[in-house]
Amino acid sequence: MPHLPLRTVALSDATSRVYDAWLADIEGRLDEPGADWSRLTRDVLYQLYYPGFGDYDQRLADARTSPAARVALLSLDPRNVTLEPEYYADVDQARFARVKPLLWLWYSFDRSVAGGQNVELGVRFRRMLAPRFFARCGRNFKCFQFTEFSYGYNLEVGDDVVVHRYVLLDDRGGITLGNRVSISDYANIYSHTHSIVDQKDVTNARTVLEDDVRITYHATVLAGVKVARNAMVGAMAVATKDVRAYHVNVGIPAKSIRVKPNAPPESYITERVARHAPQEP
Repeated sequence: MPHLPLRTVALSDATSRVYDAWLADIEGRLDEPGADWSRLTRDVLYQLYYPGFGDYDQRLADARTSPAARVALLSLDPRNVTLEPEYYADVDQARFARVKPLLWLWYSFDRSVAGGQNVELGVRFRRMLAPRFFARCGRNFKCFQFTEFSYGYNLEVGDDVVVHRYVLLDDRGGITLGNRVSISDYANIYSHTHSIVDQKDVTNARTVLEDDVRITYHATVLAGVKVARNAMVGAMAVATKDVRAYHVNVGIPAKSIRVKPNAPPESYITERVARHAPQEP
């Protein structure tokens, strides 16, 4: 198969300077002592959605502003919206209140002209926000548009992780992504599950994707599953149980169909043999 590395794409110097200045300004305001992240989010989104339209408070108070326009203006401020995780009984209200403005800024940026499919600015913008609300975020994090989270604060991310479009990272019970994990478009990673008898009976379980794991298009990993290093969950698959290192699991429920050719010898040992192998004294 042909090896197809990504091309290097560069914006004009003039555009890059504008992007650099804008991101540096937001970063500086985020890190100010006692920074009001809700006010900052409101201001940034107002400038993105209504550039050059004057003062926010004046427009909101203006009697000529229609009710629909007031709804739009109020919704730029995270204090005037509710997010689904706020309704969960197990939410840490203090922790979520801290990260909520950044979640709203992330989601709303993606739906703006500046965000969306704007790769260069979008990756840099999300890379700036992620360490401020993830539990941990390693270097060179790369995330494309329309990724969503549950809490955000229960997500641990290693180095060189790539998350593609329309991914759901349900970190309600905690998610750990190891180094060089790749999650493809429309994948879902869960860390909570509901009882089949009583929907209100919720079990949280940390889901772990170890180093060099690949979750491919439209695949789902259920709560509490560990996908071991270098393993792969194939397109449309549903991983209901742990995936062994270097194994490729496909189907519903996902089962191993092959071992990667670069796997070490121990990866070929069957689960039955491994389970009944004699234990050392």
